[in-house]
Amino acid sequence: MESATLSQIGLAGLAVMGQNLALNIAEKGFPISVYNRTTSKVDETLDRAHREGQLPLTGHYNPKDFVLSLQKPRSVIILVKAGAPVDQTIAALSAYMEPGDTIIDGGNEWYENTERRMVDASANGLLYLGMGVSGGEDGARYGPSLMPGGSHRAYLNIHNILDKVAAQVDDGPCVTYIGEGGSGNFVKMVHNGIEYGDMQLISEAYDVLKNVGGLGNDELAEIFGEWNRGELESFLIEITSDIFKVEDHESGKGHLVDKILDKTGMKGTGKWTVQQAAELSIAAPTIAASLDSRYMSGLKEEREAASKIFSKEGLTEEINNVGGVDKKKLVDDVRQALYASKICSYAQGMNLLRAKSLEKGWGLNLGELARIWKGGCIIRAVFLDRIKQAYQRNPGLANLLVDPEFAREMVQRQAAWRRVVGLAIQKGVSVPGMSASLQYFDTYRRGRLPANLVQAQRDYFGAHTYERVDRPGAYHTEWSKLARKARV
Repeated sequence: MESATLSQIGLAGLAVMGQNLALNIAEKGFPISVYNRTTSKVDETLDRAHREGQLPLTGHYNPKDFVLSLQKPRSVIILVKAGAPVDQTIAALSAYMEPGDTIIDGGNEWYENTERRMVDASANGLLYLGMGVSGGEDGARYGPSLMPGGSHRAYLNIHNILDKVAAQVDDGPCVTYIGEGGSGNFVKMVHNGIEYGDMQLISEAYDVLKNVGGLGNDELAEIFGEWNRGELESFLIEITSDIFKVEDHESGKGHLVDKILDKTGMKGTGKWTVQQAAELSIAAPTIAASLDSRYMSGLKEEREAASKIFSKEGLTEEINNVGGVDKKKLVDDVRQALYASKICSYAQGMNLLRAKSLEKGWGLNLGELARIWKGGCIIRAVFLDRIKQAYQRNPGLANLLVDPEFAREMVQRQAAWRRVVGLAIQKGVSVPGMSASLQYFDTYRRGRLPANLVQAQRDYFGAHTYERVDRPGAYHTEWSKLARKARV
């Protein structure tokens, strides 16, 4: 039978992620065809498949041969740069595809582009999935977290492959059908927004421990290693511990982390997350603070100049005067502050997902999303299992912070959290993520806010009206007239 020689799935786009995902699929026993416009990439992948165990992978050098090498209904994963390259690749491949075939875009794509492509594909009888892939190159090779959204039929065609290829955790593979439309891309985008928050918070913990506590890299490696054996156990804490251990081989002295320029790059998903939060009126201050911090880090020359100007004006650095700090106590306080701040970041991401799900009718299952993030992805962390349980206990949970378990933990940690933020502010060490998280918590837990004054101001200058706490209806007051009378 002819199909015996055909591949079960195809993958186009053989940069690092594409190559690694293709090898992962082949290693799980699924014959795969690969294609790339630059032919050397095809050869490179074939060579790796041979070296890594004679894996069932075949290379193709033009779109036609590639598509025709696949079993029907065909499924093709595309892993190319988001934007125009995706459209070009779809055009090249779909010329040879037939109704019932599936295109799966595995890039970090803006969800509305996916929804547009879905419409175009269905006009040609093709099925479409936008699939978030998280875990970096290692995740792609050995088990990523996968977030496929779009055609459910397309998902059913390949779910047996995805189940084997995804990271495996105690309660199943780190993949699930996310929902209709561009939901898979949207969920991956919010995952990245949470990741921005996480990384910022960890960098602030490092800053406080180093510049207020006076801890060296060896001590930091040990502390983060220890944290990774407790409630903070996660991929990002683990790699942070590793980073502090690496010496600088270029100069032959000191640690590499100290030689790295303090300017952060970004690909755009964090910015999209903050924009979407604003569009949906969802407060996401921790994620927004992490984005602002990346922008500020880009102003390296300006910051260096500002530092000179302010020291000339007599501003003395507090951060080098490390005396009088109880290191052990500071380390424990920072651990608690980091944990509480991280919960706020995840809460904001989950609220954004729920709001978008309601707007679009996607029916996202927040507990299941937390579950598929438990392995393979960059934000994988032990407490994601507890987030999953929180949503299982109460699928209508208004905010992660009010789940009884998390509420108790926030209350237990708030004193340490306030000490860390207060100490950092006193010493002039910026902690925008931790303080944004603390402000989020303090605003959310208060039954009454000063927003009554803002409403009065709006009514005063714009007759926007206000509501009262003691009776229904909308009210408007002639504030200036009454104020003049009161003065008389």
